[in-house]
Amino acid sequence: MSESEWPASLADTELEELDQFLRAHAKDEHLLLDGVHGLLTSLAIGPAPPTPDEWLAEVLHEPFTDVEEGERVLTLLARLNDSVLLEIETGAYEPILGEIDTDDGATTFTARGWCEGFSRGIDLRAPAWESRLGQDSDLMQYLGPIIALSIEDEVFESDADFAPLSDDEYDECLARIPDSVDAVASYWRENPVTEAEDVLRGESRQPPRRRGGRWVH
Repeated sequence: MSESEWPASLADTELEELDQFLRAHAKDEHLLLDGVHGLLTSLAIGPAPPTPDEWLAEVLHEPFTDVEEGERVLTLLARLNDSVLLEIETGAYEPILGEIDTDDGATTFTARGWCEGFSRGIDLRAPAWESRLGQDSDLMQYLGPIIALSIEDEVFESDADFAPLSDDEYDECLARIPDSVDAVASYWRENPVTEAEDVLRGESRQPPRRRGGRWVH
């Protein structure tokens, strides 16, 4: 099958394969599959499209020792990126979230990894995001659910005193991620960056905190 004939979306087995590779090579500050999905999402809906070299540098941190494995991983990452773009374009976007164990032995969804990746995508275009967020309250409103989740999961720090989200409020914010993604994508399409807005990479933030869980789509 030629590359042009590959389906845009990865099968669950392919997601598992990519997840296992990322976990096998991950250090504390590295993104896992949920984080890579968040990264690709924020770049896809943001002020300026990235080059592959830009976002791959956030995902892969050492040379491949096996050429065949390297080609396979790069193919899966490219197709994951294509699937994000297609889901956003067709209004079928769903985030890849992690799972964590609860105190009662059950599991629950967490957006921590996805939000960390999303924030790194914003970092890659920090000047444009910061400029626009500082002057347009609509964009901040569209990002509301993602910001709430990021503060709750300690991905973003805030000077404001926010009450912790209840379980129901957290789940509601998770359910609103697709609408938030769609609204932000529409915003940047309708309000593109100007020549005065620098879209080059801004200052990197501190490395993220460790997170647990495994990917779930």
